[in-house]
Amino acid sequence: SSKDYPHPPVSHEPRIQQLDADLRKLGHKPFHLPVGIMIDERNPQKSKCIRCETCDGYACVVQAKADAHVVCIQPALEHPNVTLLTNAFVRRLETDASGRVVTKVIVEREGRMEEYAADVVVSSAGALNSAALMLRSASDRHPNGLANSSGLVGRHYMCHHNATFLAISKEPNPSRFTKTLALSDFYFASKDWEYPMGLIQMLGKSNAETIRGETMIQDGMTLEDMARHSLDFWLQSEDLPDPDNRVTLNAKGEIVLHYKPNHLEAHQRLTAKLKSLLNDIGCHERMIPIDSYLGTKLPFNLAHQCGTMRFGADPKTSVLDLNCKAHDLDNLYVVDGGFFVSAGAVNPSLTIIANALRVGDRLLERLS
Repeated sequence: SSKDYPHPPVSHEPRIQQLDADLRKLGHKPFHLPVGIMIDERNPQKSKCIRCETCDGYACVVQAKADAHVVCIQPALEHPNVTLLTNAFVRRLETDASGRVVTKVIVEREGRMEEYAADVVVSSAGALNSAALMLRSASDRHPNGLANSSGLVGRHYMCHHNATFLAISKEPNPSRFTKTLALSDFYFASKDWEYPMGLIQMLGKSNAETIRGETMIQDGMTLEDMARHSLDFWLQSEDLPDPDNRVTLNAKGEIVLHYKPNHLEAHQRLTAKLKSLLNDIGCHERMIPIDSYLGTKLPFNLAHQCGTMRFGADPKTSVLDLNCKAHDLDNLYVVDGGFFVSAGAVNPSLTIIANALRVGDRLLERLS
């Protein structure tokens, strides 16, 4: 990065600090995970975050997460020229006779159809819904969907290969906020394998309820014992862009996701790498998969969606130009995870945010 983060890293609690030290003894380079919480450990009285054990995966009742609601929507609504419509569903976008300019945004709200218009229209509905909106907006000028002369709208869907594991520490782990450490040493080519395996990071602390129902129990331990001793890991590997992994609409206009996982060897190797570390980081040599942490029993993961509206310089091989304006239209932009051409092996949120700020500057130049 060009400069340091504006705030220092969130400190490790003692068991995570020991994990950091153990990994460094093995020659690895763990780092402090950037986390979006409002905490200032130098000035605790200015902190909103209370480092509770129910941070990861739960709503924050003290509004201390730097999420879109807290740091974007609420501040934006303080401006008199911003209006938020709730219970609104964008049915389609319509263009002028040339097919180059979006002139109408057709919205269904509280049982009524409404129309809106603007000089510039931006879709930030997410990789699934922005693509679906374009497909719903097919017309005589755009028979395959709006902005879809390339045929790539909805294609190259990516979502990462994720897995959650409990390692059972030989010593208790009394930590409350454990999501402060990550390890990217296996993301690069190595003597073991010439391809990236992925990222390992910590998760929020498990309790007996979050692991209840899992079948693998550590010998001689209750669920409560396991939770007290758990080190919780999240493994994430790259999902490669495949044009057949795509979003379509069925005859009823409902979203259909076609997806087949790929590059699974990377994830398997990453899992094996973590397992090989267990004894050296003070854990029993067994990892317990925790599927219920994701709150779903789907056959694949839906987190970190991206890639369905890829950007690029060539209209034949991309949907958006390098400023995220649709190649086929003069006033339509898509600013969400859809613009990605590859997924990497990290959460895409910071890249989505950075790109939105970049495109925002381009829109300011255009509007001025």
